[in-house]
Amino acid sequence: MELLYGSIRDYAWGSRSAIAELQGRPVPSAGPEAELWLGAHPGGPATVDRGGERMSLTDLLVAEPDHWLGDQVVGRFGARLPFLLKVLAAEAPLSLQAHPDAEQARAGYAAEQARAGYAAEQACAGSPAGQAEAGQPEAGQAEAGRAGVGGGTGAGHAGTAAGAGHAGTVVGAGRGGRPRNYVDPYHKPELLVALTPFDALCGFRDPAVSATALAGFGVPELSPVVAALRAGPAGLREAVRTLLTWPDADRARLIGAVRTADVAGPDADLARELADRYPADPGVLVALLLHHVRLTPGEAIWMPAGNLHAYLRGCGVEIMAASDNVLRGGLTPKHVDVDELLRVLCFEVLDDPVIAARPVASGVVRWPVPVDDFALHRVTVEASGPEVRLPLPGPRVVFCHSGKVAVDDGVGTVMLGPGQAAVGTAAATALVVSGTGAAFVASCGI
Repeated sequence: MELLYGSIRDYAWGSRSAIAELQGRPVPSAGPEAELWLGAHPGGPATVDRGGERMSLTDLLVAEPDHWLGDQVVGRFGARLPFLLKVLAAEAPLSLQAHPDAEQARAGYAAEQARAGYAAEQACAGSPAGQAEAGQPEAGQAEAGRAGVGGGTGAGHAGTAAGAGHAGTVVGAGRGGRPRNYVDPYHKPELLVALTPFDALCGFRDPAVSATALAGFGVPELSPVVAALRAGPAGLREAVRTLLTWPDADRARLIGAVRTADVAGPDADLARELADRYPADPGVLVALLLHHVRLTPGEAIWMPAGNLHAYLRGCGVEIMAASDNVLRGGLTPKHVDVDELLRVLCFEVLDDPVIAARPVASGVVRWPVPVDDFALHRVTVEASGPEVRLPLPGPRVVFCHSGKVAVDDGVGTVMLGPGQAAVGTAAATALVVSGTGAAFVASCGI
């Protein structure tokens, strides 16, 4: 194992206390600290020490894929780390978003590459149209991160670093200057485990409940949306389409009427909170079609392809397939491609988005997910108890949440304190964790 160092992403919605407290640094931090990245994402790769200098994990994987990834991972995913582990600390809501499945990502990326290739050819030929089409970065794609501090490590929330440049990804606009939806050919399922009480929106709730909530605001203009929702799940697509294509000139008036309605309750509170930040964004009302989830520490939410979701506030550990493909649905000044979002969304009621940890051994729990890009375990050890052995395949990334733990991958041992991380190679030996504390272990799920 080797100590892993990374970057803190300073997106505006980030907390100025959560990550700093975790790492034992002064609070408040100098600026917002939204995400702590622990991976090989080129937009903010973690690093290791090499001769007194820092070398990015991305470069190490390229130079020594068999050593770091192993034949099994390279054979399944190519010479890249297929997952990204991070700590996410939200002080304000993130955008509504969804992600494509693997087939949609491959097809969408290929189609946009073809369009981008045409634009590049036109630009090379000196065509004014081609020059206008040959990719300019989407506003917000160049959001910068800060260098790692406090021995921490890092990676970013998909959706906030879209287009940040994965291996095999591109940034910029397609034909006609339109921002790209697909910057790589990979899917992007996500799992978030709460470290603190965590509020999120995740998956469509019963449309009848949403219809009652919207009708309760007493805004006549919402009648077509309410009628669509009262048709049941079959009306979800039409309800979302109607809201997201609301005439631009009328959006502020609609959201203002909802915000000032004499209504009490959780839905009204959420609508007012979001309307205060996005007073002309119909995503405020789309948000009311989703489950409002309040996680307790240790609970998780699983966000598969097509799941519309948004994080509202709280701190958690997140793991995802390594992709930047994000289709936004509101609560953002960024590009919203309504047609493509409607094509990707799964318009089904999600019965229960919360998943509980499943014990797999003494001191070890995991949150099972139906993909093999990643697996996430939490290990809790006591000095007076036995060490924990985890026979996990491929590269392993370990993040210490509390206490002090020793981690040995058969090649080397490191000691980790809160907020520190380590990375291990594709050694065939089991990962051994000891000490007194708790750590999250990310690995491939194959």
